[in-house]
Amino acid sequence: MKRNMESTKKYLVDVKGLKTYFPIKRGLFSRVVGHVKAVDGVSFKIQAGKTLGLVGESGCGKTTVGRTILRLINATDGKVTFDGSDVFGLPSKEMRKLRCDMQLIFQDPYSSLNPRMTVANIVGESLTAHKMATGRQRRKKVAELLERVGLSPHHSSRYPHEFSGGQRQRIGIARALALDPKFIVCDEAVSALDVSIQSQIINLLQDLQDEMSLTYLFIAHDLAVVEHISDYVAVMYLGKIVEYTSSRELYKNPLHPYTRALMSAIPMPDPHRRQQRIVLGGEVPSPSNPPSGCPFHPRCPMAEQRCSVEMQELKQQGDGVEHIVACWKCKEWNT
Repeated sequence: MKRNMESTKKYLVDVKGLKTYFPIKRGLFSRVVGHVKAVDGVSFKIQAGKTLGLVGESGCGKTTVGRTILRLINATDGKVTFDGSDVFGLPSKEMRKLRCDMQLIFQDPYSSLNPRMTVANIVGESLTAHKMATGRQRRKKVAELLERVGLSPHHSSRYPHEFSGGQRQRIGIARALALDPKFIVCDEAVSALDVSIQSQIINLLQDLQDEMSLTYLFIAHDLAVVEHISDYVAVMYLGKIVEYTSSRELYKNPLHPYTRALMSAIPMPDPHRRQQRIVLGGEVPSPSNPPSGCPFHPRCPMAEQRCSVEMQELKQQGDGVEHIVACWKCKEWNT
């Protein structure tokens, strides 16, 4: 029965073995002497209408994953299938059509908006580029988009510097919605905003998802925010996914030592309730020279000899809910 239910799920995004390496060049002739392994063998699927939260420390490769999926960065290896289409195998003309269905909300609401363009031009630029609306029709579409994200149509003649950070991010969201996409990569979409504004933007994204049946890849380092918006969560460390499960299961029963350390750093809203903080030793290794075996073993309090030699593949832990972890010692850690 479970297999039949799995087969009926529609996965809009399917990522398999994704690798994105950046060459390190030195010398007079810019010879390649190594590679920065920003993304090193990442695989996951996202159901249509659902949200996958991608979390981890800064520099772990989250943003690179999102931009590689959108083909804004060239992949070194792997495959990305979007709604049945091979993203990396499409010619430029077909990829241009597919971009209408795949959009991006940037992290910084200040640098992501052109200060010399009015809101009408920022939001409506893609409509003109894809020849979807011009003139009066474009102005009407822009006004509808601004109202949908909580702004007034009268704001269309203003410039970005006339808005607050939260309002700027709403403009960025309106721009992403202009082409009626199916899938949006939210790249740290609320990290640059005040806490009170963060909640407003999160609620807006959830309302838009319900109204438009949107699918999100929500990239963040704030686990409290991810818990609120995500259906599933993938935890990344040094270019690899080390744990994947539903949001409810992850926050109830984190298994990987790295995930548990991240969870212990979440501030508690109750001042009378204290949580033991797990402080990791050492520094995050360089992606240009990752350690052998499990990339987390130099900082892991539960590491043993085999962890430095061989990395455990992602494996299902326990029965029932899907919960896959890449750790030799997660069972002992959890007991």
